[in-house]
Amino acid sequence: MISIEELYKLLRKCTGVTTDSRNITEGAIFFALKGESFDGNDFAVKALEAGAKYAVVDRPSLEGANVRGRRYCIVVENVLQTLQKLAAYHRRQFDIPVVGITGTNGKTTTKELINAVLSKKYRTVATKGNFNNHIGVPLTVFGINEKTELAIIEMGASAPGEIADLVKISQPTCGIVTNVGKAHLLGFGSFETVKKTKGELYDYLRQKGGLVFYNVDNPVLQDMVASRNGLVTEKFGVKYNNAQVLPSTAEQPYLSIRLDGRDAPLATRLVGAYNADNVLAALTIGRYFNVPEQDAAAAIASYTPANDRSQYVKTASNNLIVDTYNANPTSMSAALDNFAATAFDGKALILGDMLELGETSVEEHRSILEKACAISDLIYLVGDEFRKASALVETSATVICYGTSAELRAALEAEPVSGRTILIKGSHGIHLEKLPEVL
Repeated sequence: MISIEELYKLLRKCTGVTTDSRNITEGAIFFALKGESFDGNDFAVKALEAGAKYAVVDRPSLEGANVRGRRYCIVVENVLQTLQKLAAYHRRQFDIPVVGITGTNGKTTTKELINAVLSKKYRTVATKGNFNNHIGVPLTVFGINEKTELAIIEMGASAPGEIADLVKISQPTCGIVTNVGKAHLLGFGSFETVKKTKGELYDYLRQKGGLVFYNVDNPVLQDMVASRNGLVTEKFGVKYNNAQVLPSTAEQPYLSIRLDGRDAPLATRLVGAYNADNVLAALTIGRYFNVPEQDAAAAIASYTPANDRSQYVKTASNNLIVDTYNANPTSMSAALDNFAATAFDGKALILGDMLELGETSVEEHRSILEKACAISDLIYLVGDEFRKASALVETSATVICYGTSAELRAALEAEPVSGRTILIKGSHGIHLEKLPEVL
């Protein structure tokens, strides 16, 4: 069986790393991963035929399989573990700062803001999109090369111990937990387990003498930091930094922050007061890495969110706040609080189920629906969990339930809504992103 060191020598001769046999570049190395409905080993030879230099497989019968004698399969015990170990080995070849990011909400937005700020001064590598799992983190690490001066790596988790595994691969020198909330409770089992898992980033940094950036205004994070003696920290927070979140209006729906010591407020393209924490995190990390404050502020001001995260969309008929990439009780509550505080006319809500909440699901949906009914007189619900919760809530608001986003879309096409400001939020699996085009 080939060693990691030997495999790394072969990797250095390759043009890149891929796990998708449909996306092979000439000279790449292909890792034959398994999924719920596929086995990458089945496509190893095709990957070689498509131009891969090597295919890493864990099916013994593929030993000796080659294409033109120069492109061949390398048999290992476990392809995924080999990918992760090889990425960790690759990471150790570079003595650069690595910012690790995890948390329940705001990971991707915070990562994008931090990258926007740091790339003003450094050549950076950052997680693409939210490719932050046991496969995405290794692939991000492989993007580090001799020109990279700093890396920003996002890490997600849906079960205990996953952050501990990912920090062994990414080996951050500093990091941030954006927040800790109720998400993936089906996998974690309890909120305390969520805290423990997110705190594995803190544990790693304490062990390695790394630095933790943390929002001192957040009592959960404050408790997590206080319980870990010897943790080196850099604080930030809206209150701590004496910052002021300015009111949003229909004419100016975006987040603006008045920073202590600055005459003009920092205007952003983000919707939601809850993003103030993400902005201050990016400014704090930029300051630590000596990015000029003016450059950091300019980077944040020019950042435009994508992927249906806190986006403001003005259509011919309505104003939309589209936040459909993910949802859990913590982020849903924050979005509703922000929506309630804004001076919009004709507020309406489209809320999709929050997935993977386990035994607490109906109760969490009921609590969110009660808050929603106090904000708007027109609420569209999508999914079985909100349907169950709606039977438990008495309200004078008009609440209409749909099983799927396709059903709601058809209803909106038949009876269009106009003159409203609509918050659209739900878990990605509910597919509310299909709705803005009919609003």
